[in-house]
Amino acid sequence: MQLLSVNTGLSRPLRVAGGRSVLSAIGKAPVAGPVAVVAMGLQGDDQADPSVHGGLDKAVYAYPTEHLAFWAQERCEHRVSLFDAPLPFGFMGENLSISGLLEAEVWIGDTLHFPDCALRVTAPREPCFKFTAIMGFSQAGKRMMQQGCPGFYLSVAQTGHIQAGQAFTLEPGQRGLTVSEAFQAKRIKHLR
Repeated sequence: MQLLSVNTGLSRPLRVAGGRSVLSAIGKAPVAGPVAVVAMGLQGDDQADPSVHGGLDKAVYAYPTEHLAFWAQERCEHRVSLFDAPLPFGFMGENLSISGLLEAEVWIGDTLHFPDCALRVTAPREPCFKFTAIMGFSQAGKRMMQQGCPGFYLSVAQTGHIQAGQAFTLEPGQRGLTVSEAFQAKRIKHLR
């Protein structure tokens, strides 16, 4: 399992459906070198709306890069992008672009151990109107629900530093629900 990119972003206006503008920090970009991991997330990263992203339980957002090809194809099919180009790290709003660990393989309560910090899996991401805005097509949230590729939130179990290129290990937690199962439960609730 590998950390391919560490991404941070500042809050800025984002144009959403209806032409209105909201404050968002969904736009993330890769950071070179070590980044401090503090209790509330990554140093230098904003969280514009802590009711949905942020706080102790959603301090950091990880996204499996294995899903990026799917999203690039979706954007082509919806004519958002004219080119079949790979999406850049941070595009999904993720702090950590990871490989080798999918939602069906990680459980709520598992801990990801990096060389100098540890992060605990707390919940799957739920798609929102800001995600739809950056994807550029109205069915983006629905497609995330159908595809089951939300990524997951992490709390900070041990502060320290984190850097792109690091390998990480997984320490099993209680093993009640995988991230996929927790997301499926939210999907069923959403469809009711």
